[in-house]
Amino acid sequence: MEENKSSGLAIASMVLGIVALCLSCCFYYVSIPCAVVGLILAAVSLKGNKGGKGMAIAGLVTSIVSIVPTIIAIGLGASMISEIQSAFK
Repeated sequence: MEENKSSGLAIASMVLGIVALCLSCCFYYVSIPCAVVGLILAAVSLKGNKGGKGMAIAGLVTSIVSIVPTIIAIGLGASMISEIQSAFK
């Protein structure tokens, strides 16, 4: 087997991590599933001794980093809705 051969799982995890990172502030309902699947694919790719270790690490990092703004956006949105609802009571 060639050492330079990249794993499809690593590529998929990196792509999903980047998509999750780009959509994390606005479209959380797309970002969260992409980040979770990206995390799983990166872990599976790193667990096996396949190529594309750098891409798998990039997918892991971008998936983890995309979860933080998503949680912040959800919290801020819930807080704003709560404040608006209490203002009209």
